[in-house]
Amino acid sequence: MTGRELDAAGITDPKLRAAYTRCRLLNARHGRTYFLATRLLPADRRPAVHALYGFARWADDIVDDTRTDATPAERAAALDRLDRLLRRALTGGPPADEPVVLALADTAARYAIEPAHFTDFMASMRADLTVTDYATYADLCAYMHGSAAVIGLQMLPVLGTVTGSAPAAPHAAALGVAFQLTNFLRDVGEDLDRGRIYLPADLLAAHGVHRDLLLWSRRTGRHDRRITAALRAAEDLTRGVYREAGPGLAMLDPVARPCIRTAYLLYRGILDTIADGGYAVLHRRAVVPRRRRAAVAADGLARVLAARLRARRSTPPTPVPYGGDALPAKEPG
Repeated sequence: MTGRELDAAGITDPKLRAAYTRCRLLNARHGRTYFLATRLLPADRRPAVHALYGFARWADDIVDDTRTDATPAERAAALDRLDRLLRRALTGGPPADEPVVLALADTAARYAIEPAHFTDFMASMRADLTVTDYATYADLCAYMHGSAAVIGLQMLPVLGTVTGSAPAAPHAAALGVAFQLTNFLRDVGEDLDRGRIYLPADLLAAHGVHRDLLLWSRRTGRHDRRITAALRAAEDLTRGVYREAGPGLAMLDPVARPCIRTAYLLYRGILDTIADGGYAVLHRRAVVPRRRRAAVAADGLARVLAARLRARRSTPPTPVPYGGDALPAKEPG
């Protein structure tokens, strides 16, 4: 599939093809839900999505990878190096030797993605080196702008819209935030092991929860009704963000829509799994059942085939990329 995707995207340079392949492997290894949804995109757009995700995953691993004994100073130095390579690549410097940077810079140029989105992303990655909790939801939102909202905004030029970027952008940003809030809720225990709490302190305090109580529950495996209440409130908050994101699905290019709809349903399904499991995220990881994943993916595939059939039978609305100019017509991959 990799070769067909790269051929469809017109990526012929061997070094670039290897860079995109590396990003695809990162996507497949670390983002099962997201990778599954990406398979529903037209083939020519998949490499760009892999590049965006692969870069984000690479930067996140520099900060969080528990398989290395890197000190905070060494992680900061590695992140600074990545940032320098990225800035040079985005401003027309010599091709980067780092595959994920090479693929990302090529994608950013092909789709005219705003460089500020990558600057904001790197700022949030740096925050993870020193910030261990967030006092309020507003504080957390400032962090998530760079770590999640800009990912949705980076994706818009690749997906295309039927409305132009301005109406779709707030919903794309909200979807990125909804996905990350879902991850925060699912990974409370793992993040706590790293010394971090991403659920805002004011939300936890409203239910009588504090760091020591979370650590006690993580250590002993015991439940506490206050923690359950706080996690339920975090779930409610996250579902509200999904509702903000939802209207943006209809604004996407019809042939790209099933991909994002599938990701939307699968990620939101993690919340259902968390609730059905009694909010035991401090003790075990919530995973959407395989049967549910397969059903959602099958529905997404059916929608893809229907959208492509309609595209062949009639002239669909012209997808409009981030900058507002019409995309050249492409045969669905």
